[in-house]
Amino acid sequence: MRFVPFLVALTLSSPAFGFTAQNGLIVEPGGAHGFTVPWRGKSGVTDFWCAAGDYAVRGLRLNPTVKLYRLSEPPRRAGEPMTFTFLPDQAATSSGLIKVFNSDAGLTAGHAQSLCEIRRNRR
Repeated sequence: MRFVPFLVALTLSSPAFGFTAQNGLIVEPGGAHGFTVPWRGKSGVTDFWCAAGDYAVRGLRLNPTVKLYRLSEPPRRAGEPMTFTFLPDQAATSSGLIKVFNSDAGLTAGHAQSLCEIRRNRR
């Protein structure tokens, strides 16, 4: 994939202060490894994926078809962050989500961002 070095460079050049996703979680650029969504109160795995997808689409202005991968191995324990990458060779063994047809640790940015709707519709 030719765009992966560009994505890493883009992540490295992101603002250091973080990005606030539409669900209120903060996304912190993490350099060459991708980015991190720190724990912030009651948050489930879909909340972390929502923030990651929102950061990729709105924060980095990437195409929603770009694939994101979970870097940190599940399960995420209480109080721990979740780390994401654009590099499939660095992916964890699982996304932490129940997926019917695909068991890798990745989702497209658009799919991840769509998980924000689940949270919004629960209110």
